[in-house]
Amino acid sequence: MPSPLGFDGGLTVSFQVRDMKRSAKWYEDVLGFKLEYEVGDIGWCEVRTECLRVFFGFSQVENPQVGAGVVPVMGVADIAAARGLLEQKGVEFDGDTRTIPGMVKLATFFDPDGHALMLFESLATSSPQ
Repeated sequence: MPSPLGFDGGLTVSFQVRDMKRSAKWYEDVLGFKLEYEVGDIGWCEVRTECLRVFFGFSQVENPQVGAGVVPVMGVADIAAARGLLEQKGVEFDGDTRTIPGMVKLATFFDPDGHALMLFESLATSSPQ
């Protein structure tokens, strides 16, 4: 059912960061995202994810607000392999990978500013309708 607002399928997840260039480089080097554009005059840049029309945006501020809030949760085919690659790059995780039997595996990690991100691996045998 189409939204009455006319959503067009684009999504940008916005983060406050201390240094947008450092953040963009980390997301490129660690997660494989690609810099889409940068507007230095307003302290903003975006990186492209592997998901069609999904971007992460970085707003450069002196004191980024980090804490409870939205956590981007990204699907991977093999969470153990993905986690291993991130750990080799020095990424900090919040404890062990959690498993909810028959549903999902979850692993929370942090970017350089302390924003929580999460990986998931689906264990479901069929897709929800």
